[in-house]
Amino acid sequence: MKLIDLVQKPVLTQPIYEPGKPIEEVARELGLNPAEIIKLASNENAFGPSPKGIAAAQKALADAHLYPDGGTFKLRGKIAEKLDLSPDQIVTGNGSNEVLELLGHVFLGPGDEVVIGTPAFIVYKLVTLLFGATPIEVPLREHRHDLDALLAAISPKTKIVFLPSPNNPTGTANSAEEIDAFVRKLPDHVIFAFDEAYAEYLENPPDLRPLIAEGRKIICFRTFSKIYGLASLRVGYGYTSPEMAALLNRVREPFNVNAPAQAAAVAALDDDDFVAQCREENRNGLRQLGDGFNELEIPFVPSEANFLLVRVGDGTKVFRELQRRGIIIRPVAPYGLPEYVRISVGTKEENARLLEALKEILPGVAK
Repeated sequence: MKLIDLVQKPVLTQPIYEPGKPIEEVARELGLNPAEIIKLASNENAFGPSPKGIAAAQKALADAHLYPDGGTFKLRGKIAEKLDLSPDQIVTGNGSNEVLELLGHVFLGPGDEVVIGTPAFIVYKLVTLLFGATPIEVPLREHRHDLDALLAAISPKTKIVFLPSPNNPTGTANSAEEIDAFVRKLPDHVIFAFDEAYAEYLENPPDLRPLIAEGRKIICFRTFSKIYGLASLRVGYGYTSPEMAALLNRVREPFNVNAPAQAAAVAALDDDDFVAQCREENRNGLRQLGDGFNELEIPFVPSEANFLLVRVGDGTKVFRELQRRGIIIRPVAPYGLPEYVRISVGTKEENARLLEALKEILPGVAK
């Protein structure tokens, strides 16, 4: 018998998430100097990591011979303090992706349905398929989630509805009022999974804590990978009801968040000046890129996150041409958007270099 004959059949058709290539790999493949490559592909914080977070992580390395706190007691306490919640409402993960997967472990199986806007973060679909459930994909309307259409797609088989705001890869957000009304219309058998990966870039992000307190079936996800700049440490969390958190913690791997990541996240939550500075620099970057795209007559979707969805014609070709020039962006053909690329906000100098390269690559667009 061959090994493949022993595999669970859904594994053979499970899509594989393809991350962007790291700087070092691109440099090796193209014969470039890695120090001269800029990466604007993964919605990372171009302004670096939280200084308080890095200092705490470095200190924690002195105890690298010890296992981390398996219950993330201090981190859950700090998050709870920040959000005015109880620690038993917090679930921590190896990035918020892991918390998404925990949701699948607890609630999804064959015959279940999950309602997802499309295009949106592809991991929602991957988690759904991983557990044998069926994704019900609802097209966006003018690059925003169509909340009425999401409601209409719900059936008696629906277990979860995912909503990211701001959305990846479009950068668009639904208003707090829209989301509140949407949640209040959800049937009682549906869990609302609200992805807030980019919430810190919003001036006034939606607040679903009152709805959680009312007893509604809600879980919100956040991450330290974006505005806090701790992407390589892989730490995220969900906040929800104590009942749901307890269920998710039943299937959570022991020691799933390493000690330096826990220490960095705790410290980063107090790095308010850094977060405010990054938010302001990001706004400046969005304006710089938007003005540049307008000057080059390149259409783009206005964003409330730290990236822009840009219509360039042949997205894959533009991606390759930019990569040859040492600029890494993200083609989004896998999201059904072959004419677009996603470009993360960089520093002022990185943004300028990108715009100059696009002027060379896209003939006829420069005035």
